[in-house]
Amino acid sequence: MPDEISQDSYVTEADEIVFLVEEVPRKLRRLFDASTAKFGLTRTQWRALAYIFRSPGLTQTELARHLDLERASVGHVIDQLEKAHFVERRSIEGNRRVWSLHLLPKAIEILPSLRLEADAIYTQLLAGISATEYNTVKTLLGKMSGNLAD
Repeated sequence: MPDEISQDSYVTEADEIVFLVEEVPRKLRRLFDASTAKFGLTRTQWRALAYIFRSPGLTQTELARHLDLERASVGHVIDQLEKAHFVERRSIEGNRRVWSLHLLPKAIEILPSLRLEADAIYTQLLAGISATEYNTVKTLLGKMSGNLAD
């Protein structure tokens, strides 16, 4: 019979930290999914709108990099946003295969409401955390991210 593993030694302190680091984004995804659904959007569509707002004329390839998705997946997201009249593709002069992405008025109108939804989630997330703790967590997460290869 193989050696039995002690419950105390199996789950380490590092495991506990990693579990917490994984739990926060999972809960955030759930909250954002519920918030964006109020607007008939998915979380990925909301993120796409935010990136296009920040960088009008972004290409689908650039957006795919920002969203960490394949170009085909982003193409589907843009198809949905275009069908809902949130974005439009514009051809880039001299290159008929590349399209730039631009927000339409319907998207620009809901951005302030989406911002309020995001801010409410962030307020909930950061409740009871001091400015010092916030800066410490930001620094530590930045270091952890930097320790891992992309």
